[in-house]
Amino acid sequence: MTELLQLFLAVAIMIAFAKGMGYLSMQMNQPAVLGELFAGLFLGPTILDLFGDSSLFANSATVTHSIIEFAEIGVLLLIFGAGLEIDLESMLEVGRPAVLAGVLGVFVPVVMIAPVAVMFDYAAEKGVFIGLVLASMSTAISAQVMLELGVLKSREGLTLLGAALIDDILLILIVSLFLAINPGGVVTIEDTRAIWEVVLRMGGFLIIGSLLCWHFLPKLANRIQNTSISEGVFALALVATLFMSVAAEAIGGIAAIAGAFIAGVSMGRARRSVVEKVERSLHAVNYGLLVPLFFISIGLKANLRAIDGDILPFAIIMLVLAIISKVVGTWIGTRLGGFDNLSAIRVGFGMISRGEVGLILATLGINSGILVPDIFAVLVMVVVVTTMITPPLVRWSFTRKAEEIFARRSEPEMQL
Repeated sequence: MTELLQLFLAVAIMIAFAKGMGYLSMQMNQPAVLGELFAGLFLGPTILDLFGDSSLFANSATVTHSIIEFAEIGVLLLIFGAGLEIDLESMLEVGRPAVLAGVLGVFVPVVMIAPVAVMFDYAAEKGVFIGLVLASMSTAISAQVMLELGVLKSREGLTLLGAALIDDILLILIVSLFLAINPGGVVTIEDTRAIWEVVLRMGGFLIIGSLLCWHFLPKLANRIQNTSISEGVFALALVATLFMSVAAEAIGGIAAIAGAFIAGVSMGRARRSVVEKVERSLHAVNYGLLVPLFFISIGLKANLRAIDGDILPFAIIMLVLAIISKVVGTWIGTRLGGFDNLSAIRVGFGMISRGEVGLILATLGINSGILVPDIFAVLVMVVVVTTMITPPLVRWSFTRKAEEIFARRSEPEMQL
């Protein structure tokens, strides 16, 4: 078969397998994203290595490269969608605890994880980046569980959404700044850019680019909706996402996801009917094509068999720290924001899952040369496990048993 036919066949297999595994995952009360990630691991070098040892794909390197690059568009559209869903008014309702939980939910994991990574002889910049990846969270998974329980609009649910927003914004900005200062993953005098240059370019882009996008994009979207252009507003969303992503790297010197995020937040200011139309079209393209390819591409890059006896202790410690640091940081933030112990734990459990956000950041790390394959495999393992344990922990935190346990623990405090 020609390379083009091999690509067509590979995409067909990937989408079918990802959707099938996603369905099985949902049948087992797990998020579809987990099944799609397992599909990638199954097809990749971890288990089957379909594109490495198969006679069907004689040009496997070319096919794999094409799929991975195509999947990067899915990453940008996922980030655009995250920005599109931001409701600034709802965030104000739970402002203080959400901000504190979001900020401490980022900095506590970095502070706890980075020094431990350095203790395992990883360079300081790699340790910091590992901490940033493991400081991420996935809103969709916890929000879906809370929606099923009917508590998404509760104080805990709204705080989770607000903290997730702060978490995303902080990480996107910090990771963008990190990659701008240290684009090659190795700190040397020749390769490291001057901080003043990075801050100037980044600040200029964020201020000018955000203002222009914030002012003109929603107005343009509203006008295009009134024309006869087929899927005009969705086409505008795609153009804005890709253009801002290019501008972010080429002009601002920061990660492309920052530009996609700005485009999403700006487009969210358009009329509600416009936003809903973009969301429907975006959902179809993303989850019908690009997102399955993205998760499969993760499996093609990650080889969990690389987690051997030498790196297994590091992997276990990273997993434990990823869980504990996120819960501790969120718990401190929400307690300072006025929550009781049980409510703080509920939000903390909801922020354990790394999901697609952690995978996006890990992919940025390995593509930029900061992460090596064995660390990447460890991070994928952490994403898988945290994604699996989050739904049952969130469900348990809203049971009567959890309420009884925390009520008993609070009695001595009340007596004092």
